[in-house]
Amino acid sequence: MPANKESDREPGVSLALLWGEADSRPRRGPKPKFTPAQVARCGVEIADAEGLDSLSMQRVAQMLGVTTMALYRYVPGKPDLIDLMVDTVLSDPPDLDRVPGGWRPRLDAWARACRDVYRAHPWILTATGLRRHAMGPHQVAWLDTALAALEPTGLTARHRHDAAILVLSLVRNLTQEALDSTQTGDEEWNRLTTHQLTVHADRFPALTRAVAEGAFTPTADDPLAFGLTCVLDGIQGLVNAATHT
Repeated sequence: MPANKESDREPGVSLALLWGEADSRPRRGPKPKFTPAQVARCGVEIADAEGLDSLSMQRVAQMLGVTTMALYRYVPGKPDLIDLMVDTVLSDPPDLDRVPGGWRPRLDAWARACRDVYRAHPWILTATGLRRHAMGPHQVAWLDTALAALEPTGLTARHRHDAAILVLSLVRNLTQEALDSTQTGDEEWNRLTTHQLTVHADRFPALTRAVAEGAFTPTADDPLAFGLTCVLDGIQGLVNAATHT
């Protein structure tokens, strides 16, 4: 039976598929019509258009013109397909060696490149956020690139890794917030919240003052720029401390 459940997966098979190390010896039956990469691109097309909830092995099989059972010759199951899709759309990370100015502008460029991928393929937030998944060469390369940018800082390996994950978490959170936000919904939320604070101003004085001073007022500012300034300033503080010890 095909491995549809996460608990049914065979890690070795999944990783071999992701890294292009699957057994290439001839097998019985018809010659394969597709490669795993082609199957993954078909899955990406569905997820980009309709979201990850609409993705199924059956849908992909229909698009490729094969039976669902035949599709399992190429990909063991949906979790493996999603891992392939993630690595497909990530592609190669940005070449940070071309970014002048040291670790800080390089990590800034890395974060913005991450945001571009998430914006183009929002389903990645779900695909990489709800489970521990097998990482393919492209996803590993993105992490490696961030760590390489941080190597000259003098931070410990643990702090370099934590710093990269912190920047990535910021990008993920802001991207999700932007996806969940609509002008109409934001205006209604602001209206209701402002009304509640007007009624209960004595209970929440700091928030009431912040609202009165424009905390909820829309701006053209890039939230990622503000967030990166805060995060990178914090990392800079660790770097400064490391160089003085």
